[in-house]
Amino acid sequence: MCVANVFARMNSKPGGPAVKFINPSRVFHKILTTRMQQILRLKPIYQERVWGGRGLESSLHRSLPANRPIGESWEIVDRPEAQSMVANGEFAGKSLREIIQTHSAEVMGPRWSKEKAFPILVKWLDCRERLSLQVHPPASIASQLKGEPKTENWYIAEAAPGSHLIVGLKRGATKEKFESALRDLSLEECVHRFPVNVGDSILVHSGQVHAIDGGNLILEIQQNSDTTYRVYDWGRVGLDGKPRQMHVSESLASIAWNDFEPSPVRGEAKAAVIADAAEFRIRRVPLAAGTTFSLKAHEDVRILSVVSGELEEVSGTKEALSRGDNVILPYAGSFEFRVRTPAMLLLTEKFT
Repeated sequence: MCVANVFARMNSKPGGPAVKFINPSRVFHKILTTRMQQILRLKPIYQERVWGGRGLESSLHRSLPANRPIGESWEIVDRPEAQSMVANGEFAGKSLREIIQTHSAEVMGPRWSKEKAFPILVKWLDCRERLSLQVHPPASIASQLKGEPKTENWYIAEAAPGSHLIVGLKRGATKEKFESALRDLSLEECVHRFPVNVGDSILVHSGQVHAIDGGNLILEIQQNSDTTYRVYDWGRVGLDGKPRQMHVSESLASIAWNDFEPSPVRGEAKAAVIADAAEFRIRRVPLAAGTTFSLKAHEDVRILSVVSGELEEVSGTKEALSRGDNVILPYAGSFEFRVRTPAMLLLTEKFT
């Protein structure tokens, strides 16, 4: 349909009333809203990791590949090597890339190029063991290192007693001290390690050295990137029994040497912005059972993540959502949810 040519002829007889032109912007917005009044639920892609386990089965009731340590569930991804597939509605069986190429304005907004990838990658991380000490390259040097920048946010959904995270450097640490500690295997003296509980979160910028201790179940919302430079792996070997590849020179070039002891956002049962970066914003939204929650069309494309509780979309497809679900709410859709049990949601928006 060519919206510019939409009109209603009131009377075609000679001398009758003139043709009445209908505002094309109203028609266009109506078409968009009608066509994308659907939550996009995507099939997870499970990734085997040496530090992973089987926690996604017990915690999120997922059906995992048998007899493998699953560390990551890629919930939303649009990359050449990994594509989310739609699991519901009229677009079931299509990839996220296909949907954006054919419905970019409806999903992402009228200014989004159909060739531009979905800019956010959402993962569940089941960290049974400590992850490597690593860093993602800042945008200023990423292309020089043939990598991609990656700013990410971690939300703690479960934490074993005594769980910790490592983000940034200890005050007083320098590149020279870090390199010396790397040689004598005493890096813990240089990095900022702090305890965490359920509901805590922290924004990890490109350039911040970091690791996750074992015992954490984490929702990671990040830039669409898969560049990680490992600087130290605590003496561990990979799934093949051999030491994993390290990227020491790239790591030392990427680490922000003036970044000391960042603070997490502590968990609370109240609404708040928990991450506000150039790449995305994340809002924490606690909801009581029996309440409703609405989002208007033509404001923003959003990701809705359910970290606890159950709710149902009641204005359209009646999609039921529960703990662990991560879905895309298209730009052209308006959605109303009824909360079945007390819920904590994360809303990711303001993508770049």
